[in-house]
Amino acid sequence: MNTIHAPQTGDTTGGGFATLAREIRAAGLLRRRYGYYTVKIIGNLLVFAGAWVAFAFVGDSWWQLFIAALLAVTFAQLAFVGHDAGHKQILQGRRFNDIIGTVHGGLIGMSYETWMSSHNRHHANPNHEEHDPDINSAALAFTEKQAGLKNGFLRWVARNQAWLFFPMLVFEGINLHVGGALAVIRGDVKARRLEGALLLTHTVLYLAAVFLVLSPGIAVVFIVVHQGLWGIYMGCAFAPNHKGMPTMNGENKVDFLRKQVLTSRNIRGGRVVDFVLGGLNYQIEHHLFPRMPRPNLQHAQPIVQRFCDTHGIPYSQTTLLRSYRHVLEHLHEMGAPLREQHARATA
Repeated sequence: MNTIHAPQTGDTTGGGFATLAREIRAAGLLRRRYGYYTVKIIGNLLVFAGAWVAFAFVGDSWWQLFIAALLAVTFAQLAFVGHDAGHKQILQGRRFNDIIGTVHGGLIGMSYETWMSSHNRHHANPNHEEHDPDINSAALAFTEKQAGLKNGFLRWVARNQAWLFFPMLVFEGINLHVGGALAVIRGDVKARRLEGALLLTHTVLYLAAVFLVLSPGIAVVFIVVHQGLWGIYMGCAFAPNHKGMPTMNGENKVDFLRKQVLTSRNIRGGRVVDFVLGGLNYQIEHHLFPRMPRPNLQHAQPIVQRFCDTHGIPYSQTTLLRSYRHVLEHLHEMGAPLREQHARATA
């Protein structure tokens, strides 16, 4: 996809967004959904606890790989609630949302504060070449500029990144664990002692349960399957939202509304996709109104799309499979110059 090089036509003062925000507020879509989140949180915790009870009953058996898959899905669903808490969607005020987010992070071995710090920077500057950490990857190149800066092994990865993208997601779960732990060790988080204690407790209990119940071979495979599937799930949930959409740089002068809409992509699919992607399939609405409770996003979607259509603002929406195609096509396109240079050098 191309970089957004200039302001889009229309209102660039923010007044357009103010009009949309008034309509959204009048529809009651910014109100808290306490009942929804009560059921969601209790349901997730019951499945989480039930999975570990089943783990204990099944014992040392290869059937445990089904439990590993169930835990991968459960970890992702818990992460989605942590994400909502980070955006203050669940309760009024920061404190109690942060408590929910921190507890959920501890359950799955993530540093809530570390992840939300990065995620908030992404929201402020989605798909920005310099300021969005989600497209500033050591391995992948999401822009031609990034591709040109790769050297050595990372240059080989960028050349072949379309083929390597999904296999690399296997390591995303481990990356979340390690990244959070390193941030705590460095002191990059305010609640260092609390998050450190939660991460250590999670790691000790997780490894103790796996290696006490399972024989070493099955235990290792269980961890690989669980962490690998969780990483793939998380990557597949977040990748369709912005990858392959237009990027921005310091030359852009685009208002908030267009900055969020032009760089985001929605995913169609109904209730199944809503559940699987944790509401992230309404990425445009989420970026425009990050504090909007997850179940309200589907009701905001037609309002936002109609507003964008009226004002001539491109509104991107596609199916889940086609979104992955767009991502891979974009990665393949960004790696093309490197493949051409390599072909000339080896000819």
